[in-house]
Amino acid sequence: MDKITIKDIAKICGVGVSTVSRAINNEAGINEETKNKILQAIREYNYIPNNSARNLKRQVSRTIAVLIKGINNPFFSPIITAIEKEIKKRKYTFILQRVDENQDEIDVAIELEKEKRLKGIIFLGGYFSHSKEKLEKLTVPFVLSTVRMSQFQDLNYSSVAVDDLKESYKIVDYLCKLGHNKIAILSATEDDESIGRLRLEGYLKALSDNQIEFDENLVYYLQSGNDRYSMESGYLAAKELLAAQCGCTAIFAITDNIAIGACRAILESGKKIPEDYSVAGYDGLELSRFYSPSITTIRQPVEEIATETLKVLFDMINKKGKPVHKVFPGELIIGESTRNLKL
Repeated sequence: MDKITIKDIAKICGVGVSTVSRAINNEAGINEETKNKILQAIREYNYIPNNSARNLKRQVSRTIAVLIKGINNPFFSPIITAIEKEIKKRKYTFILQRVDENQDEIDVAIELEKEKRLKGIIFLGGYFSHSKEKLEKLTVPFVLSTVRMSQFQDLNYSSVAVDDLKESYKIVDYLCKLGHNKIAILSATEDDESIGRLRLEGYLKALSDNQIEFDENLVYYLQSGNDRYSMESGYLAAKELLAAQCGCTAIFAITDNIAIGACRAILESGKKIPEDYSVAGYDGLELSRFYSPSITTIRQPVEEIATETLKVLFDMINKKGKPVHKVFPGELIIGESTRNLKL
């Protein structure tokens, strides 16, 4: 055999190159059985690591990349501000990289890692249904912030988020307890695999637990694309809902942005909030508090999410502990946009 490479060892062992690298460097994120298998293959095939390449890779990098999917969503603005401030305080360089709706965030991250020799990565928004083999191509610690991934707990990554299903359940259950039994939802498209799907699942579970039969005619899907969660998207979906005269008394919009757009459509039609329609959102944007009427919503703990995201990332970078998966509770904020039908 010609001079064997790290790719050959990876292929022989049926693992990714990054896994072989972890075994060679005695890093975390690899189980003992796999590690021993790799080391045995290295001895058997007399593989000699390229020390000059390894030393180059080990040169001190002080760059953290934040990849954001949904940059137009105002929910991310305070999180980005807090993250950037903390990164700079630690004397690291901050890179913000936009990821379009139709782009694969892992592909973007892999290219960015090669180009900038990153120390760590934060993913904001988007969804994660990638294969283990693909995720292993990322050779630096990464944190999923505001989004979770249930599989592959053995990978070297952490997550910080709220439970979108649980919190959307909470607000829809609240509407049910107010006496609403025809609740429409302004939801992401059926193929959405991110927060849209989880919040739709929470809506469905709340209806079921309150013995309310699901009516597919009360589900209105938002336009696809980068502006899916915009006010205009909510406005257009609510216009469609109003035109259909579906008979709903309450509307759950999966973000505050969408809820505010829906409110505009309702008011333009000559109807009142909450007298004719109760409206609930999600995220707890500052704008929802100052909109008239103020929006009933789920407040996500933005500062706590940002602080914890940076803490767990730097703990991983500094090898101070194992990856963690932190779930924060949301808070139901009662605004002026919902009313009790039982009174």
